[in-house]
Amino acid sequence: MEVLAYLIPISLILGGIGLLAFIFTVRTNQYDDPEGDAQRILSDEWDDHPKP
Repeated sequence: MEVLAYLIPISLILGGIGLLAFIFTVRTNQYDDPEGDAQRILSDEWDDHPKP
């Protein structure tokens, strides 16, 4: 039972870090156009000219 005194705070800290990482990715607009990325993979247009 004493190990729970260590595991609970560690799990809360790791969960908080994961939540902060998710919020950071949402705020930096990394999820804006998932369908566009899927279409660009299939297109030959982007093979020779990488997006800057």
